[in-house]
Amino acid sequence: MKASPEKQKLDHLLRSSELVADGFMGRDKRFFEEVIEADEADGAQMGYNLKQIADRMSELTALGKKGLGTVVQEGDLDIVVNDNRGTLPCPWPHPGRYMKTVTAVTKRGTDKSVLWSDLSIHFIEAHGFFQGIGSAFRLDPKRLIETIF
Repeated sequence: MKASPEKQKLDHLLRSSELVADGFMGRDKRFFEEVIEADEADGAQMGYNLKQIADRMSELTALGKKGLGTVVQEGDLDIVVNDNRGTLPCPWPHPGRYMKTVTAVTKRGTDKSVLWSDLSIHFIEAHGFFQGIGSAFRLDPKRLIETIF
């Protein structure tokens, strides 16, 4: 089935560097909807839905902001939040700009760590989009879930 012109335009925008260097799809050759479907299936296989994942990410970001730039511990997690100037727009056709806050979470005693932006949380919650393989803020759903839950 051929994608609509609007979806083709969105796929192009997600791949371009108009909004961020190297785009949101990285080197992933799949159409963005294929990426979304595969990632959502991975999360569901592990027993988590998009809202649960995004809520936990938001919770950890809020906790980390209390120490802005320093490590905040929550259970077996180390959280560091750094605030960068500016905002990023969501490429989907709706209004929304997101702070360039970056959250890094490491599970102590393991090799598990993840990194996300405020836009990443929005992408997951609103669009089910974990970004394409090779993008700077790609979140592998399995690794993300194993780290934050």
